[in-house]
Amino acid sequence: MTHDPRPFGRLLTAMVTPFTPDGSLDLEGAARLAAHLVDEQRNDALVISGTTGESPTTTDAEKESLLRAVIEAVGDRAKVLAGVGTNNTAHTLELAHTAEKAGAHGLLVVTPYYSKPPQAGVERHFRTVADATGLPIMVYDIPHRAGTAIATDTMLRLAEHERIVAVKDAKGDLIGSSHVMARTDLAYYSGDDAATLPLLSVGAAGLVGTSTHFTGVLAKQMIEAWERGDTAAALTLHRTALPLFTGIFRTQGVMLVKAGLNALGLPAGQVRAPLVDASAEELNQLRQDAAAAGIVL
Repeated sequence: MTHDPRPFGRLLTAMVTPFTPDGSLDLEGAARLAAHLVDEQRNDALVISGTTGESPTTTDAEKESLLRAVIEAVGDRAKVLAGVGTNNTAHTLELAHTAEKAGAHGLLVVTPYYSKPPQAGVERHFRTVADATGLPIMVYDIPHRAGTAIATDTMLRLAEHERIVAVKDAKGDLIGSSHVMARTDLAYYSGDDAATLPLLSVGAAGLVGTSTHFTGVLAKQMIEAWERGDTAAALTLHRTALPLFTGIFRTQGVMLVKAGLNALGLPAGQVRAPLVDASAEELNQLRQDAAAAGIVL
């Protein structure tokens, strides 16, 4: 089965979820931030309610409201993917059905976390979700958070499903990912900003980023340079953005993204417990990392 080689474009950002000063959902801010990411940071698509969107601490109702607000704001010019992954297959199905009804263009489904299912359980989880929806699915392979990696053989079998079309790859296994890309038409998107260029070199389609709240233009230029065969320019852009590609993860990424957005006067607000807002020292370091990448925060 042949899929679109870039079903969600080249550049996506896993968008943070803005909150008001009292800690409630800021839907107006979410719409403004989504527009900024699409119109100013050159994103082809946004992922809503991923880990960077603080999905563990938002309710199902908040997820639906957020998704609808972002689709209304940018759905005419960018794809909007809904993060629906949980460690409960039945709950994931509920979130997937809600997202489909709300108008999402695709689903991001993470490996079931904490439970550490065997590969048979991992495969059944993804297939069950794919069977139950008409939306294209991006599988999220992030073993350092989920506790379980998606084995190469499992990924090869998942690629046979017509609606499993892409992978957000944060596994850090370039050789394993290379094998899957060589044997399937799954569109691979780096789930680690700094690993984008290495993954592009073995056939990846692009990036689902975190630092791309700020580095979107650089990241998009890097991907485009690689695609047109200008490897020297791509390497230069990779090295330019590298301080912020990596610096955004000096502590939990959501904390630093929100601190940076707040510093720029863009909608973000506080984080929800058990996360804590970035300290003044952490914000200062973020500003230094951004400056090293030629970006002012």
